[in-house]
Amino acid sequence: MNQEFIIYLGSRALFIMAEVAGPILIGSLVTGVVVAVFQSITQIQEATLTFIPKIIVAALLLLVLGSWMGSKIIGFTIELFQSIPAVIG
Repeated sequence: MNQEFIIYLGSRALFIMAEVAGPILIGSLVTGVVVAVFQSITQIQEATLTFIPKIIVAALLLLVLGSWMGSKIIGFTIELFQSIPAVIG
């Protein structure tokens, strides 16, 4: 096991994490901005108003992209298991 391999696995894990979490985070961010603009236009200052649309968008994105996210995570896990002999040897 060498240092380059460990750095590769760590950077690959961070990339997969960002790739999988990115769509939900971006969707929640856009929804939050749209609701905040709506609140400032209508002068409705209710703090809990932003949570419901964000939860709905996150749930819809999980329903639509869940299988893709799962396949990415499973693919990385398989890659990790296949690299065990290289780590041990």
